[in-house]
Amino acid sequence: MSKETKIVIVMAAGSGTRMGSSTPKQFLDLCGKPVLRRTIETFLSAEPDIKVITVLPKDCVSLWKEYCLSSDFNCPQQLVYGGFTRFHSVRNALEKVPDGAIVAIHDGVRPLVSPKLVKTLFDEMSTGKHRALIPVVPSVDTLKLVDKVKDSAGNERLVAADGEIDRSRVYCAQTPQMFMSKDIKDAYSLPFDTSFTDDASVAAKKGIPLSFLEGERYNIKLTSPEDLELARMIINSSLR
Repeated sequence: MSKETKIVIVMAAGSGTRMGSSTPKQFLDLCGKPVLRRTIETFLSAEPDIKVITVLPKDCVSLWKEYCLSSDFNCPQQLVYGGFTRFHSVRNALEKVPDGAIVAIHDGVRPLVSPKLVKTLFDEMSTGKHRALIPVVPSVDTLKLVDKVKDSAGNERLVAADGEIDRSRVYCAQTPQMFMSKDIKDAYSLPFDTSFTDDASVAAKKGIPLSFLEGERYNIKLTSPEDLELARMIINSSLR
């Protein structure tokens, strides 16, 4: 197996307004540790020699440094300021990444990803069979095509749209998304486009072929108070 440098870019530059907290969600307590620390620790557990790049809002960098110092969280990490959008934040981080590395780009608020999945993704990338590897899970909900329209009074309502969706072909993308560093750096040289919803969509726009691997149902992104409560329940259950 090849010995490429392994790097994780941990995306934690969001404000998390939907969480309804004055504290950015990546710093909220999750069973005794900040969400962001739990996320980073998973990657260190899976790949002890991994290089960590943490992307933060500029005004939160000192807060994170103080936490790491006061709590003895001695993880060597390179801190990068976030940009105007997630796309620009990733681009900022990629400036610190050399060619010849395998890069994982992960949402800092997906703390429940398992070390097993992280290691499996890196191992698969190390085979040289993939230029991009994306974890996905099948959709479990029945899907409907719906349009939002306004009635004569200007009120919005939802109406059925034409067409059917074959749920068996619909999968939800997760992170970490894995790339060869030169490929993803080249992809992020593209101009920003609102169609870029994740790193895989940027890579696809550049013509990089995508491979997929089954993800994990509990690898959820924490966006609401309900998500945080569910994460606490999952962690507490696993500790029993």
